[in-house]
Amino acid sequence: MEFGIFHEFPSVAGRPDAAAFDQAFELVDGAERWGLDAIWLAELHFDPARAVLSAPLCVASAIAARTRRMKIGIAVQVLPLCHPLRLAEEAATVDQLSQGRLIFGVGRSGVAATYEAYGVPYAESRDRFAEVLDIVQLAWTQDSLSYHGRFHRFENVRVTPRPFQSPMPPIRVAATSPDTFVSIGKQGKPIFVAVRYETAEEIAPLVTAYRTAYTQAGHQGAGDVFLRVPAYIAATDKRARAEAETSFMHFFRQQARLLADSSRRAGVDGAERRAATAERLLAMSYDDALAGTVLVGSPEAVSDKLHGLQAQLGLDGVLMELNCGGLIPHAQVKSALRLLCRKVMPRFH
Repeated sequence: MEFGIFHEFPSVAGRPDAAAFDQAFELVDGAERWGLDAIWLAELHFDPARAVLSAPLCVASAIAARTRRMKIGIAVQVLPLCHPLRLAEEAATVDQLSQGRLIFGVGRSGVAATYEAYGVPYAESRDRFAEVLDIVQLAWTQDSLSYHGRFHRFENVRVTPRPFQSPMPPIRVAATSPDTFVSIGKQGKPIFVAVRYETAEEIAPLVTAYRTAYTQAGHQGAGDVFLRVPAYIAATDKRARAEAETSFMHFFRQQARLLADSSRRAGVDGAERRAATAERLLAMSYDDALAGTVLVGSPEAVSDKLHGLQAQLGLDGVLMELNCGGLIPHAQVKSALRLLCRKVMPRFH
């Protein structure tokens, strides 16, 4: 089981952006020191009250310079908003600076407002995603690249540097709707499954569909599944639940607003599904959330629940969001990270 934390570099109310970076890098240093497998970086735009992490590859370079062991993951790079050649260059540079520690997570993002700000139609997001990912992989593996696509055309381009890892960093893809689980399985790529309120019973058929498509397409192995999950750990279950409640409920309401907003914007696929999810999140209680897949409790309770999820879903790793909602005090988040590394991880290694 690979253990990572997913982090948004949350803003610190009433303090400058530098404070958010300082606190986040303190967690990075702790994760490196305490033996965490990977740090995962969000990509978020135009929401200063939420987070300062709009440029994950820049931050990944800084993490590469201050660590030696830990993997550095992007979860996820929003491909349709990127120029593919620039992205290939920058991601390969991070892989070189980290000496092969980059994990390249990719997705489309469900925040349609970001697309409008960038001037990219959300209706084109699927096709742009596929084209950018195709170009990046070709740029990393071919001496010279020529490409004639719907959105991009290049002739005899030599991208440098090449990645440190050969032939390229591992690529993981965010799976959201049922059709994406199948399509990613056919491509033979590992998947991220991001949960908000879902139970293992609701997720399991999607994971099964992914692995069936993976096997039927002739890929080796069974397909790797990584769960991004809200989590929090404290000395006791009671303390963990109490300390996480305000921030978690803020997160769920925040996600509901984003989904509702996206469902009303032009070109958004699955608008009805997004609207229904928003309504469910708005109506959800904290007890409802804790009954789902979220991992909140003592190290023993979190370990037991994670063992169950591993058995039900065949998980290969987790990305625990220890400050889900961004409102948990920094000292408590740091304590949760220490408990994860010292009390939970040893139960799986």
